[in-house]
Amino acid sequence: MNSPDEILACSGLSKTYAGLDVSVLNGIDLHVAHGEQVAIVGTSGSGKSTLLHLLGGLDSPNAGSVRIVGQNVATLSEQQRGQLRNSALGFVYQFHHLLPEFTALENVALPLLIRRVSRKQATEQAAEVLRQVGLGHRMEHMPGEMSGGERQRAAVARALVTRPRCILADEPTGNLDRHTADSVFDLLLTLNREQGVSLVVVTHDLALAAKMQRQYRLQDGILTQTRP
Repeated sequence: MNSPDEILACSGLSKTYAGLDVSVLNGIDLHVAHGEQVAIVGTSGSGKSTLLHLLGGLDSPNAGSVRIVGQNVATLSEQQRGQLRNSALGFVYQFHHLLPEFTALENVALPLLIRRVSRKQATEQAAEVLRQVGLGHRMEHMPGEMSGGERQRAAVARALVTRPRCILADEPTGNLDRHTADSVFDLLLTLNREQGVSLVVVTHDLALAAKMQRQYRLQDGILTQTRP
């Protein structure tokens, strides 16, 4: 039975890629409630990104199930899966993936425009979120005119603009220096506290993971909780 505040969950999740003799993931169970902070640590190649893609409905498991806000992803059509993903989840990656020909404001507004929100409303919401992440003075700047930390903050704003229930972050500070990484990570934690958005962060950085409420280690396809 699903918990009423469950945002994201998987049960018995397994994944094997063609040509590999071992499972990348082997029977993973994870439950994320409203407002929770979850860190998943592991070495490069341990399957952290694969797990995040499965949790986000971007890939399909060989076994097990994924629920996003109570809905079993496997029972949905590709279109329904995309709609659920776009309404409930926000994604932040190691590389910001901002479109270089658009301003910060245009980049952040883009997910709303894809939803066919009016340009006026999309721009207003994007501006509001950019101010929340400390980029009110950078709205009209192109990504090439911004620092690495500013570009990653813009990527966080883009993930937040659709007002998701959960943010999935894949090494969101992996290409930043320590000071900037701490700043971006603290921003995610602040938004979690102020807005109640759940966080699932994949990282190899133990110091950053230690700031999260719950911490797991992924090793040899097994997910083990290391801090409750």
